[in-house]
Amino acid sequence: MKGDILSRILKVILFIIFFGIFFEAGLISAYTIVTSQPPDVNKLINMQVDEVSSLLNLGSKNVLSNQNTVTVLNPDDVANALKTQAAVDGVNIQSITATTSGNVKKDDVLTVNITATGYKDTMTGGNSSQITISANQTYSIVATATTKSASTKGVTIDVNTIQVTSIKQIYGNG
Repeated sequence: MKGDILSRILKVILFIIFFGIFFEAGLISAYTIVTSQPPDVNKLINMQVDEVSSLLNLGSKNVLSNQNTVTVLNPDDVANALKTQAAVDGVNIQSITATTSGNVKKDDVLTVNITATGYKDTMTGGNSSQITISANQTYSIVATATTKSASTKGVTIDVNTIQVTSIKQIYGNG
């Protein structure tokens, strides 16, 4: 009787382990097929862990209730860093907003979520000598970063820590 229960428990544990292995193999092969690039396995696993941990934190009441909008004191530097990392032609400085769940205290290092609007210029032309440039593609850029310093006036974002987490095309022909 006791051996039968241990055998069932062992079968369940082995099933869960094999399921996880085959799931990961399927995810890696699907990533390779979709992107035509070799996968970064550590990045894929970290993404899964982040998604699962965010799902587990949904029941917490303080996830979105403590969000404070803070003033960015170095928007030009942030715009240039976002422009480079998001591979866009420009970032609208007035659209840059930063939110944090922490309380802003003097000389405190915080993690902030940055949202901004970027654009790509499209050049059109043909056999003629005219080239027309128009902003055809607009993107929503979401990133995370840490601050160098904080004060009652706002935060100075450390541009070396900016990581773009999402780029979504809002408008455009491309």
